[in-house]
Amino acid sequence: MASKLDYKVEEWLRWDKNSVTRSEVKTLVDKNDNEALNRIIMKRLEFGTAGLRGRMAAGYGCMNDLVIIQTSQGFASYLLKTNPDCIKSGVVVGFDGRHNSLRFAALTARAFINKGIPVQVFSKICPTPFVPYTILMNKLAAGIMITASHNPKEDNGYKVYWSNGAQIIPPHDKGIQSSILENLEPWKDAWAHENIRESPLCTDGIEIVMDNYYKCLAPMVTYPDLNRSTNLRFVYTPVHGVGAEYMSKAFEFFKLPSESSTAYVPTEEQILPDPEFSTVKFPNPEEGKSTLDLAIQTAERNKIQHIIANDPDADRMAFAEKQIGTKKNSELADIKDCCMVASTVSSKILRSIGKQEGFQFEETLTGFKWIANRALEVMASGKTVLFGFEEAIGFMVGVQVLDKDGISAGVKMCELACYLAKQGKTVNDKLLEIYKQYGYHVSLNSYYICHEQSIIKKIFERLRNFYGPNTYPKSIMQGKYSISSVRDLTTGYDDSMPDKKAILPVSKSSQMITFSFANGLVATLRTSGTEPKIKYYTELCAKPGDEDWNSLEGILGEMVTAMVDEFLQPKENSLIPKSD
Repeated sequence: MASKLDYKVEEWLRWDKNSVTRSEVKTLVDKNDNEALNRIIMKRLEFGTAGLRGRMAAGYGCMNDLVIIQTSQGFASYLLKTNPDCIKSGVVVGFDGRHNSLRFAALTARAFINKGIPVQVFSKICPTPFVPYTILMNKLAAGIMITASHNPKEDNGYKVYWSNGAQIIPPHDKGIQSSILENLEPWKDAWAHENIRESPLCTDGIEIVMDNYYKCLAPMVTYPDLNRSTNLRFVYTPVHGVGAEYMSKAFEFFKLPSESSTAYVPTEEQILPDPEFSTVKFPNPEEGKSTLDLAIQTAERNKIQHIIANDPDADRMAFAEKQIGTKKNSELADIKDCCMVASTVSSKILRSIGKQEGFQFEETLTGFKWIANRALEVMASGKTVLFGFEEAIGFMVGVQVLDKDGISAGVKMCELACYLAKQGKTVNDKLLEIYKQYGYHVSLNSYYICHEQSIIKKIFERLRNFYGPNTYPKSIMQGKYSISSVRDLTTGYDDSMPDKKAILPVSKSSQMITFSFANGLVATLRTSGTEPKIKYYTELCAKPGDEDWNSLEGILGEMVTAMVDEFLQPKENSLIPKSD
């Protein structure tokens, strides 16, 4: 009798029409490698951070043509069920410069066309923010972006947005997942992706979207009368991604200074899209110097002080100086009617500014799907949302795009640098002014790589049963630094609340524990939704006027070292540290 594995392998070979992935499975069958077949065939990728993300290879547990087809069939069916008007409004599909992204986008479009749903498929690579922007611009039912953001070159992803322009949140993720399982067998013409442009249901419109996007940047120009005859120049790198053309147009729109024919000085080795990400180990500006080495060298050769960087899909932005989400705009009519939003693992500098200035501050779970959806709720109450940000170099300036947007954030940062230069100040000078007024906020964030889910589970279960069942650590360094409260968003526990129940949403599928120490340190340990990482985020804040910053940094360093050693136990658990 054939086993369940045999049946699923036969099913895969019957449905998959891609010669490369079929060959991968056939090779494993010929080798009788049931362990590998079990790993890739018997477990499906499930919706995580607003969609799918994984390694490109054969099998239901990886990203490939068949999984894209099944996912798109499930999503199209779910959309018809929950929003029948999608037959009129349609969806948008964008893609980045990774291997297979163009074909994945075409296969996605084919599924929606097969259901009679109009599809706007961009004809060239674009930043991820252009997809949610297009949804709002054209009042579409949904959007899909084919991208794995800053993941390694072996990965790709399928990012989903709803009709409100924000990434999907529960219950849509579970609903789409269920619908996928109900639509696994490829429909007729599911593989006919090469002729999608022949369908009257398929349009492009990328140029119109671009024109409107830059027109919508107009409200972001804070200093329209600024004489931009400064001597500032900027080095830019898209880290082998999609951003070069789009950032260049943004610079031109803002009329930022330049001594050359281009809007910025490019990091030549990284300026063109390259799915191999050939000059970096990780294509993520968040990694810091290791990813920005060539940009730094370009800046040194050209005697330029400022570097701006996007990740490969241009939704994240890094500037040459840290802690940039803190600019105060004193020109607002009534700051009390305004709100800023940040994730719970991000710096609390916005909360500190809000307490003094009177605007509302909202905290959300990690991820821009939560930031954007909370912004929509705040806007519905009559508030103006000025800004949203997340520690992982994600910034939402205004609400023209309800997601992090590395293009608008990058050009705004350069405009601020020019404005400050006219006053004889640097961005760092302004940052120090902010710290003096609102209190020094010092962070120390990093991660460890762990490929074994069993080890990750053991680490977090140990923290939940530290002295016995359902007990958490009470201190570090043998009592030197005591813990005043614990919040566990995996279980829903929060001992700072009267009923011991957390206010923020709970997710049993991910690990996240926050420790608040008596001296004010807030430390969060969490797993990544898209990478094999255990991340830690820590921040210690001084009171306004307290300028003993070196002492604060020393305390933070001591506490983080102890917390990592005592809570994560990197040596005992064979965790791989972040490479510098």
